[in-house]
Amino acid sequence: MNQPIPFNTGPSADHARHDLTETMQKVAHGDKQAFSVLYDALAPLVFGIVVKVLRDRAQSEEVAQEVMIDLWRQAARYRRDAGSVTAWASTIAHRRAVDRVRSAQAATDREQAQAAREHTTAFDEVAEQVETRLESEQVRRCLRGLTELQRQAVTLAYYRGLTYREVAQALRTPLPTIKTRMRDGLIRLRDCMGVTT
Repeated sequence: MNQPIPFNTGPSADHARHDLTETMQKVAHGDKQAFSVLYDALAPLVFGIVVKVLRDRAQSEEVAQEVMIDLWRQAARYRRDAGSVTAWASTIAHRRAVDRVRSAQAATDREQAQAAREHTTAFDEVAEQVETRLESEQVRRCLRGLTELQRQAVTLAYYRGLTYREVAQALRTPLPTIKTRMRDGLIRLRDCMGVTT
């Protein structure tokens, strides 16, 4: 491979930046030799950014390779007016590294949540199912005690998630009437269910 382009300042830095921009344009057209030059120039920078975020050499090498592949695949998306090639590569490297950290943290969180669920106190599933079924039957019985408009309004609002206005439109009933019927229906349901406020 070619020697890395030095990342310094001054006239030679401007020349190097210009060369990298031209190199990136060639890479965008599928020039493998140009990518080889780009790789040699940017790989140390990319790896340095990634390793600072991940702090694990093996993972950093893997992520740095992914970034370099991204540069190859996304070369056509590079826009000179948006910044230098090194800035663009640095941004991609940093985002990739942060994504890896977040992904690892999410995996750890999932594992911990799963472990916590497995260590919760066992409960009697049959008793819970019976209780749920009895509550559902009581709700159905109490709903049958409402007027037709109250039952429809409450069902649309609480089981389908409609707003007062949407319920009024669905039932072709004035909004104030819907609000009154729902309030009265919910009071009757509360009383029927034996809920105390």
